[in-house]
Amino acid sequence: MSSTPSHSRSYSRTAPHPFRQRRVPRRWRTLQDTGRARGEPWLSTRIRRAIWLWHPWAGLACWFLVQDRYYWATGMLAIAFVTYVLRPAGRPPTLGLEHTDPAGSEAFLDTMSGITALPFVPGNRLDILNNGDAFYPAMLDAIRSARTAVVIEQYIFWGGRTGNEFAEALAERALAGVRVKLLLDAVGSPSLGDEAYTTMSAAGCEIAWYAPIHWYTMGRFNNRTHRKTLVVDGRVGFTGGAGIADHWRGNATPPDQWRDMMFRLEGPAVAPLLSGFAQNWLRTTGEMIQGVEYFPAPCEAGTLGVQVIHSSPDAGASSARLMYYLAIVSARTRIDIVNPYFVPDETAIDTLIEAVARGVQVRVVVSGKRTDNWLARHNSRRLYGVLLAGGVRIHEYHHSMLHPKVMLVDGCWCTVGTSNFDNRSFAHNEETSLCLCDRSFVAAMTEIFEEDLAACQEVRREQWAQRGMLTRAQEFVASFLKEQV
Repeated sequence: MSSTPSHSRSYSRTAPHPFRQRRVPRRWRTLQDTGRARGEPWLSTRIRRAIWLWHPWAGLACWFLVQDRYYWATGMLAIAFVTYVLRPAGRPPTLGLEHTDPAGSEAFLDTMSGITALPFVPGNRLDILNNGDAFYPAMLDAIRSARTAVVIEQYIFWGGRTGNEFAEALAERALAGVRVKLLLDAVGSPSLGDEAYTTMSAAGCEIAWYAPIHWYTMGRFNNRTHRKTLVVDGRVGFTGGAGIADHWRGNATPPDQWRDMMFRLEGPAVAPLLSGFAQNWLRTTGEMIQGVEYFPAPCEAGTLGVQVIHSSPDAGASSARLMYYLAIVSARTRIDIVNPYFVPDETAIDTLIEAVARGVQVRVVVSGKRTDNWLARHNSRRLYGVLLAGGVRIHEYHHSMLHPKVMLVDGCWCTVGTSNFDNRSFAHNEETSLCLCDRSFVAAMTEIFEEDLAACQEVRREQWAQRGMLTRAQEFVASFLKEQV
C-alpha cells in the first residue's frame, strides 16, 4: 500500500500558490466616500521630497560605480545614506478631516482617546508653573522630598548653576537610598559637564544616554527624546517646555531669560506620564522598571480628567499630530496656539484656513527675532503669507525667547507639553502632551495667553510682503530642510 508523502500536495490551477500572493487589482485600491483630501503638496514640497528620496542617489552611486568613477560613487552613496537616515517617519493625514463633533463634546473626547489609544484618566490636579522662578523651585522641592524613586527624562540637562543645583539635589537623594534614574538625550545634553555628572554618578544616580551616536546606531540618530519629564515617588510629575539650564531661570524679564511654562501633575495620570520614561529606559538600558516605588497604587488628587499622550516615530503615525489636527477640525469659535517653532505642513495650513472660513478665530503666537533656531524661524516666516491671506492672525514675541507649547480650543479644551508644531516633533522626536477638557483650567491658560499676546507684535500681510531679498533668500535655503525642523 503506497502512501503520499506529507510534503507532496496538489494545487488547483486556479487556486493561488501558498507562497505566491496575487496582486490586488487596481480598482480595489481606491477608498470610497472618504471626503475631500486636504494638504495637497505644493510644487516646492514635491521637489523637496524628490530631492530627499534616497533611492535615486543610491541608483546614481551604482551607476558611477559601474563607470569606475569611485569618488563620485562614494559621494552619491553618502548622500543616499544621509537622505535615508533623515527621512520622516510618517506623513500627515489628508482624509477624514471634516468638521463634525465640537471640541469638548463626548464624541470628540471619545475620538481623541480612540485615535491615540490613550484614555482620559480622572481624579487629577494640574498646576500651572509660569517661568523658571515658579517651576524650578517646585521641581527641586519635589526632588528633595522624594522617599522611594526619582526619574528624569530630559532633552536638555546642561551644566551651570541650575544643572549643578539639580545634580546636588539628586545626589543627596541617591545617598539617602532613593532610586534615581536619569535618561538624557545624547544630542541635547552633552553640555552636562563633568561637575554635575561626577556629583550624580558618585552618589549612585543611574545615568543613561538616549540614542548615542555610533556607527551602528546611525539609522536611529535622527530620533531624539524631546521629552521633559520628572516623576517623584510615582505620585508627582512635571512636564512642559523647559529643560534644565540657566537660560530658563528667572521670570523672562531680561531678554536672555527664556519665557516658558511647566506643569505639576498629581493623581492617577502620573502613572501614564511615567510610562513614557519606562519605555525609553527599557529601550536604552534593557532594564524594566517595576515595583511600588515607581508605580504606587493610584490616589486621586483632584477632579481633572487628563490624557497623557506619548508620541513616538516608532508608532508610524504621530499621536501628537493627530491630536492637534483633530482639535483644529473640531473647533467652533476659537483656536489659540503658542509655539516657538510653528512650521505647519500643507494639511495643517488647509485645516487652519478652513477653520477661519467657518467662523473660528485663529491666533498664533510664535517666537520672534530672539530665537535659537534659524531654520525654524525662516521656515515659519516663509509660510506667513498663505496663513495671513486665509485669515489666521500671527503674533511674534520679540522680548525674549518664547518656548511654551500650548493650544487652547473653544474655551473648553487644551493641550500642553513638549511637542512643537513642526515636522521634527511630529515625525522624529519622542514627545509628551497633556490634554484636558476643563473650562476653569482653560480660562486660566487663556489669561496667560492674553498676557503674552499683549507683549507681541502682530504680523501684517503687507509688512510680510515687503521683506527684503536677503530674508527671502534665507527662507528659500531653509525650506530645503523643512522636514528636519
